[in-house]
Amino acid sequence: MNNSKSTLQRKRVNILKILVTGGAGFIGSHTVVELLDRGDQVVIVDDLSNSHLKVVDRIEKITGKRPDFFLANICDFSAMEKVFKQYDFDFVIHFAGSKAVGESVEKPLLYYRNNLESTWVLIELMAKYNVKSIIFSSSATVYGQPDAVPIIETSPYSPTNPYGETKMINELFLKDVTAAYPDISVICLRYFNPIGAHESGIIGEDPQGIPNNLMPFITQVAIGIREELFVFGNNFDTHDGTGVRDYIHVVDLAKGHLAAVDYLKANPDASFLIINLGTGRGYSVLDLVKTFSEVTGIEIPYRITERRAGDIATCYADVSLAKDLLGWEAKFDLKRMCKDSWRWQSQNPKGYCGNCSQKE
Repeated sequence: MNNSKSTLQRKRVNILKILVTGGAGFIGSHTVVELLDRGDQVVIVDDLSNSHLKVVDRIEKITGKRPDFFLANICDFSAMEKVFKQYDFDFVIHFAGSKAVGESVEKPLLYYRNNLESTWVLIELMAKYNVKSIIFSSSATVYGQPDAVPIIETSPYSPTNPYGETKMINELFLKDVTAAYPDISVICLRYFNPIGAHESGIIGEDPQGIPNNLMPFITQVAIGIREELFVFGNNFDTHDGTGVRDYIHVVDLAKGHLAAVDYLKANPDASFLIINLGTGRGYSVLDLVKTFSEVTGIEIPYRITERRAGDIATCYADVSLAKDLLGWEAKFDLKRMCKDSWRWQSQNPKGYCGNCSQKE
């Protein structure tokens, strides 16, 4: 929160009106907290298909400010136009979309519709209502099997699943948009592996059903929801045979979005940029398990199983562009990520509302 009168005055002068799609989700909610804490006005649009309305209450509890909230599907043009008519937005931060790799293989039609049409609707409305800047939530999945690590932004596209393919197509679409509409600026932020939670333990990652990501599976084993962790493969060419990934604290990731907003505000002619957000360091599955046990005192039983199709050995980011261009770099280490993840899970053993409806 702001601590001085001069800071308050400065932030009121520089207030931005920002639309955050998917702002009730894991990364979106943490970004909304950071935006509100620095004094920006935030409007969330979310269909709650993978999130909870109670997140808005918790954002208010953390920040003392309540973002405006609209329940809508981003693909619904008429619903979104009502929002654009009501507000004079300075920026759009676009998180909304389907996001599970495995599900995307099973339901490619759902992923192509949700993830592509939502971006199309936003760009149509941005052009119509003179909104000039968008930060797009992309993914390291666009790289697929990297030729070399650390992975730089100019590495070739090679996604291996429909989810990654929708991110790639969105990036190509947005690049074409900036060529056709020179007054629109785009930054595509390619995330690596976000984990952790807000230090308060009030908001965090609350997957529906069986977690698709490693950390919530670990914390659910630790809390007793699941019996053991499945480790997919121990014969990769890594230091312990398990897959290596670039884990980044979700709050660091959220702050990367603020840095991107500030960059476009200072450089409105930036046009189109792609920037990695990671730590630049890889940790294996067992590194994460051992670190979690070290900081919590809880042993995580695990079973080695077969590799999953398409899994790669090592993936971590070259983050020099983010540092050079945005002045941003990740601050939190793996121990902090584990501590904050466990604080969230232990304070919320059944997530946001246990057995209640997602829309309650």
